[in-house]
Amino acid sequence: MMEREKVFEIRDMDLYYGSFQALKKINIDIYKNDITALIGPSGCGKSTFLRSLNRMNDLVEGCRIQGSLLFDGEDFYNKDYDVIGLRAKVGMVFQKPNPFPKSIYENLAYGPKLHGVKDKKKLDQIVERTLTEVGLWEEVKDRLSKSALGLSGGQAQRLCIARCLSVEPEVILMDEPTSALDPIATSKVEALIQELAANYTIVIVTHNMQQAGRISDRTAFFLSGEIMETGETRKIFTNPSNPKTEEYITGRFG
Repeated sequence: MMEREKVFEIRDMDLYYGSFQALKKINIDIYKNDITALIGPSGCGKSTFLRSLNRMNDLVEGCRIQGSLLFDGEDFYNKDYDVIGLRAKVGMVFQKPNPFPKSIYENLAYGPKLHGVKDKKKLDQIVERTLTEVGLWEEVKDRLSKSALGLSGGQAQRLCIARCLSVEPEVILMDEPTSALDPIATSKVEALIQELAANYTIVIVTHNMQQAGRISDRTAFFLSGEIMETGETRKIFTNPSNPKTEEYITGRFG
């Protein structure tokens, strides 16, 4: 068997908000082109962990992190690490679609412009490529100059995914990306996530057990700030080794 490429290697990670310890001794590897689902009850640390992967927690006062955290083999919590570069490589899609109050075109050109792309033709190509990648091009190509706030919830969430892709990330972090969507929009976004895994590494927080079972390759079960179990989704859902995982998955708590 070929050794699989690890994108993130997290060892003995502790995270504190002031004196409160939100994450305890987190150990997990996240592999290239996998969809990794983070599951567990509310308040168990899933989103906190997700946000630490692109240093969004830097913005929270009193947050401090200990342990070994490597991204592509480098310590990305090193004080000299380029955080802006990290956030371009590790993009984020939030629970509620949050298009900028600008045109559809400007939503997608914004990131590349920020990173120095000025050429209109290149920006046009990025806009078409990313909208095509998320299956929106045919739906919106005649209204690129119209406000993105006019899109439906499902379209807006796909636009936010496209916006994340516009700066060519390696990893896409998703924090419950379908919880605000109806079932039809949810299934479109789920299909999109599975397609994107051919080119990107995806880490998704989900409350929806069925969703984790349907779309992820690997699953990590969080409880009270700790990872109880991590492994292939199929095994975790059919033959978990920790009784607490089984209790959660079969709905006996949480």
